Amino acid sequence: MKLGKKVIVITGSGAGIGRASALGFAQEGASVIVADINLVAATKTVDLITAAGGTALPVQTDVSDPESVQKLVKQTLSTYLQVDVLVNNAAVQVNKTAEDTSFEEWNRQLAVNLGGVFLCSKYFLPLLRKTKGCIINMSSVNGFFVEPTCAGYCATKAAIIGLTKAMAIDHGREGVRVNCICPGYIDAGLAEGYFQSQADPVKARADAGKLHALGRIGNPGEVGRAAIFLASDDASFITGAALVVDGGFGSGFPPQ
Repeated sequence: MKLGKKVIVITGSGAGIGRASALGFAQEGASVIVADINLVAATKTVDLITAAGGTALPVQTDVSDPESVQKLVKQTLSTYLQVDVLVNNAAVQVNKTAEDTSFEEWNRQLAVNLGGVFLCSKYFLPLLRKTKGCIINMSSVNGFFVEPTCAGYCATKAAIIGLTKAMAIDHGREGVRVNCICPGYIDAGLAEGYFQSQADPVKARADAGKLHALGRIGNPGEVGRAAIFLASDDASFITGAALVVDGGFGSGFPPQ
């Protein structure tokens, strides 16, 4: 097992990429803190892990709230005494142009998508410094390629790439690696929300597959395995990287 005895904190792990990552980390022997604003969803993920023989703890967490994040840190320490890997995965997406996005929607995306990476990293870094651990931030190919009607989401995902590189430089000499993953379309909640916001959701989903060189959208487990790689000793000389897991996204523009 690649991650035996390590303790992993994954935000937004009640569903989608976060849940798949949590299951994958547990299968590799890690103890997983399943942090999600939806405690029912987090508990479901934990049930799946324990049913497969793994170890996990659900913690209700709002990554945009400093007090909630500090509570997550305390609960993690009280249960497992250490932290080896932080996966900043929690995100929201508003499928609107900048003009149509409300001030509240804009701020919520900033607070969760970017602020959550900042807050969780800020409060977990002292613990990760002790274990020479690592941080994995979930960005997106939308940090590089901008698509219609998701202005705020694209802005936050581009900012996460910059923040990742900044933290990698600041904390590399302390033994803490910081990387991000940039998925293409993944068969999970945020992508489905985007499809449903389009005039023809079925066509939008089909067209999305055609935007990838592999001719399909990805599944959450494919991103989870990339996170496991970055958390493992196999990636010991990788930091400040934006690992693209996108099935060749952009190669199919425009949809045929």
